Amino acid sequence: MSIYAYIFTMALTTYLIRVIPLTVFRRPIKSVFLKSFLHYVPYACLTAMTFPAILTSTAALLSGAAALMVAVLLAYRGKSLLTVSLAASAAVMVTEFLLAFVK
Repeated sequence: MSIYAYIFTMALTTYLIRVIPLTVFRRPIKSVFLKSFLHYVPYACLTAMTFPAILTSTAALLSGAAALMVAVLLAYRGKSLLTVSLAASAAVMVTEFLLAFVK
């Protein structure tokens, strides 16, 4: 199959995902339950995509877990996104260095 067929298929899929809700839901949603459910869907999807990548994208599971703990702690304390990401990256570097030093 050609690359153009793949690109067309993905473009069509992305387009349909964005257009179908606009055509199906013409009136404002009044259900409090449905509104709250739809409010949390992006966060749940982002978490489901990001969490496995955090743990498996480093050389060792331990360094990914260290970065996750640092990021969660700093984010919970209200630090900026830049601070959280830099500190998590530093945690990976330090953990990887220590793991290489121990071996």
